[in-house]
Amino acid sequence: MPSLPSLPGPFSDPRVITFFGLLATASVAGATLALRARARRAQPAAPLDRVWHPQETVPLTPAEEDAFGEVVSRLSVGHPR
Repeated sequence: MPSLPSLPGPFSDPRVITFFGLLATASVAGATLALRARARRAQPAAPLDRVWHPQETVPLTPAEEDAFGEVVSRLSVGHPR
């Protein structure tokens, strides 16, 4: 049975190949953890404050209020309809 060709020079030592494999694995793991931590920091801890809109000063009809309530209930987190 023929043996597999080895890499030339210092790369033929299995310790060197193992070292580079561990280095690559540690780099990927570190980058993954850093990206996950960054994504967690990007999420707001609390809901945003309510923003005033100019149309809020205009009185709505009961039908408009009902339609608005339907839209808000569909967009609210944790309240599926």
